[in-house]
Amino acid sequence: MVQHFLIKGRVQGVGFRWFVHREAAELSLRGWVRNTEDGDVEVLAAGEPDQLKDLIKALALGSRGSRVDKVIEHQLAESESVALKSFEIEGAW
Repeated sequence: MVQHFLIKGRVQGVGFRWFVHREAAELSLRGWVRNTEDGDVEVLAAGEPDQLKDLIKALALGSRGSRVDKVIEHQLAESESVALKSFEIEGAW
């Protein structure tokens, strides 16, 4: 299963990408997390439905210091996961 998430709120500059990376890695998901130009955070994750449900719960809670106002979810075709490797942070130094 492959899902795309857009997380809105106070999610940049508060360690949110690192939080998502840790949660996704613990769940053995493949994919990536990155900041958007609009101040949101975008996630693409591939894994089993139960793993993705656990990720959604974590995204809704957010990291300490963050404020999650909304999580927008879209299910994608399995073909979107072909090139995905272990979960990574895009745009990190």
